[in-house]
This record gives sequence, C-alpha cells and structure tokens, in this order.
Amino acid sequence: MSPRPALEVLISAGQIRARIAEIAVAIDRDYAPGPVYLIAILKGACFFLADLARAMETPARIEFIGISSYGRGKSSSGEVRLTKDLDVSIEGHNVIVIEDIVDSGVTLSYLMKVLAQRKPKSLRIATLLDKPERRQRPVEVHYTGFEIPDKFVVGYGLDYAEDYRNLPDVCVLHE
Repeated sequence: MSPRPALEVLISAGQIRARIAEIAVAIDRDYAPGPVYLIAILKGACFFLADLARAMETPARIEFIGISSYGRGKSSSGEVRLTKDLDVSIEGHNVIVIEDIVDSGVTLSYLMKVLAQRKPKSLRIATLLDKPERRQRPVEVHYTGFEIPDKFVVGYGLDYAEDYRNLPDVCVLHE
C-alpha cells in the first residue's frame, strides 16, 4: 500500500461557515422573497449547497445536475458530458448554479449555455472556491467564497479519485 499524501489546511471549517453565511445574506438580498432554484453540480457541490441553503432565509428549491470533464485525474479532460439532468423545468425561475470550484471554466461555460437555453428568469453562479488564474473559458461568477492559488485541493466536497470529500476543511493535497 502506498503512503497517504500529505494534507495542508488551506481554508478551515470555521472560515468556510463564516463565508457561507455572508454569501447567504447576499443571495437573500438579491432574491427575496424567492423562491430561487439552487442547482448543485454533483458530486462536489453538495456540501456547499446544503450549508448555503440552510444559511439562507429566501425559500430555496434544490436540484442536482451531473456533469463531468475530469474523470479520475487531477486535470480537466476538456471533454464535457452531462451525466445527470435536472428533474424539473427551470423556465421562468431564478436559478443559481452551485459549484464547489471554478477552475478552467470549461465545464461551467458549457453548463451555463445548456441551462440558458432552458429560459430561466435569471441564471447566476455561486462557487465556494475560484481559481481565476487557471481560466481557459470566460465564466462570470456572482458569489465567490474564496479565491485560491493554483494548487490541487480536496475536502468539503472536493475529491481526488473519490477520496477526501468528507474532510471539513479545504486542504492542499501534496504528493
């Protein structure tokens, strides 16, 4: 069995909770009296979605969508595919796409085009983490938790080969 990679805490669970509370206040201000659809991109965004929805006062409707461009590696394959579609129509509704991390923008720019064709009233993005220096495609993020450096991170929903999602902090994964 190979040795487990070292983890370095980049953003603590406490910092995450505090920032999510601030994002919830901003969404409440922008979308009261609601409702707003929160669409989490599976699997990583489910932790952020759950904590954000609980912190909001605005009524939220929860949906999930599956999209992939990574496979089991550390970098995007560049090939995007929908793995699970929405269960409802978003036409005429306010929608916020909930993402764990915006990196290259390849996956998210594709998804935003797909969702825009479904004629929502509004369509925005909320992400826990943003790596703008890695951007290959333009993506407008409306609510950002933390801007981070170009390091491979895990925890709080983010994984490496399906491991580490359940860590309470966001950690840099060192080989």
